[in-house]
Amino acid sequence: MAGSPGAELSDTVRDPRVVIVKHERALYLFDGQRLVKRYRIGLGRQPVGEKVHAGDDRTPLGEFALSRRNPDSRYHRFLGINYPNERAVRRGLHGGWISRGQAEALLRDLAEGRPPDQTTALGGGIGIHGGGNDRDWTAGCIAVTNDMIEELYAVLRVGDPVEILP
Repeated sequence: MAGSPGAELSDTVRDPRVVIVKHERALYLFDGQRLVKRYRIGLGRQPVGEKVHAGDDRTPLGEFALSRRNPDSRYHRFLGINYPNERAVRRGLHGGWISRGQAEALLRDLAEGRPPDQTTALGGGIGIHGGGNDRDWTAGCIAVTNDMIEELYAVLRVGDPVEILP
């Protein structure tokens, strides 16, 4: 891994967590409580507000965990988050977007540490990926440059916390 983008960070960051602040268009990488680095980001095409359903092009808000890694994403590399989270599931059930059975299955997946179903009306496939950060262009993901996702990919693992703030 020496010489690869992010190698220096992966050697020093032991307790990684990510905080994304949508209105700042910023992703903050922390090692415990210590800020390690700030990254400029692009968001979903509808960057303001909470993600409600598939196709709304919004980036969700809340507390998540990284749930999957894809080194061969069409957007260079992909770090998926466990959206929909419990809050989104409960809101979706209350709003009539998903059935009680779907809600129970999603909540069971989350409780057992599995990635939740990505095919319900709530949407899915949300994560951090490359492809550029010069504008809000995604379907709800957090976009960075390919060099930036290399750094993040070298440091972040499944289970690491991700918080997305307005």
